[in-house]
Amino acid sequence: MTPLRQRFVHDLQLRNYSPRTVQTYLHHVVRFARHFGRSPERLGPEEVRQYQLHLLQERHASWSVFNQAVCALRFLYRVTLHAPFAVEMIPYGKRPRTLPAVLSRAEVTQLLALVPQPVERLILQTTYACGLRASEVLSLRVADIDSSRMLLWVRQGKGGKDRGVPLSPALLEALRAHWQRLRPTDWLFPGQTPTGRRSLGALQRVVRRAVQAAGFTKKVSLHTLRHSYATHLLEAGVDLITIQRLLGHRDLQTTARYIHLTAPRLAQTPGLLEGLPAAPAPPPTPPPEAIAPVVPAAPAPPDPPDPPAPPF
Repeated sequence: MTPLRQRFVHDLQLRNYSPRTVQTYLHHVVRFARHFGRSPERLGPEEVRQYQLHLLQERHASWSVFNQAVCALRFLYRVTLHAPFAVEMIPYGKRPRTLPAVLSRAEVTQLLALVPQPVERLILQTTYACGLRASEVLSLRVADIDSSRMLLWVRQGKGGKDRGVPLSPALLEALRAHWQRLRPTDWLFPGQTPTGRRSLGALQRVVRRAVQAAGFTKKVSLHTLRHSYATHLLEAGVDLITIQRLLGHRDLQTTARYIHLTAPRLAQTPGLLEGLPAAPAPPPTPPPEAIAPVVPAAPAPPDPPDPPAPPF
């Protein structure tokens, strides 16, 4: 590891960035340096601008990937390199505001039924029943289940925040049966990775196969279960502040977008065509007049013969 790379990683760790964020930022900085074949210390704002155009025009990167690269380069030049140029001039991309896909309750049941492995199916059930992110459900430990208070604790979720979410009796019984079968000691859903956690990529492949088998036309991923959880809670009458706390959102506006996805609210939207005033009735047409019977007329007498023309 080069001294610059090591210093960059240490700067991220000192500011308590998550290991996944450190890995992502490092990935983007390495690709930036390899694109020009030089160290970032010898690159400046013009090269950053060229690399941004390369991401958009040649690699066709999504706005999410584009902005991740911008965040990584901004941190590199502002914090690690103390760049002499204005780092704020590295622009972010304007990400389109789209609404996430949401499954109905019947579709959630259909998706779970198409996961044959019991452990993977239980992971998806836990994700939906508690509204967890993918990293949060895979980071659950046995000690995070608080059956006395019927809570499931999410430790160090996004932003390094802890929160508790309600634990339903049905999910508690399923988790107890899972523990009786596998007897996990640390991670609730252990895997074969070096850390002992289950692989996120393997779980995402399980979801993709189930989505294909279900024949869903909407864009469904593992995170769709979290969107469905929030939408179904809102439809059940749970207030927005409570849902914000359950999801661990920092900004209420992030939670408020689920208002646009709830079926009852959409159904309450008045139909504009039905609300148009009735058209005025046309004026009554007069009844047709009685038609007298047609009596055939007598034949006209023949015309008298023309007088003879004068001889002159």
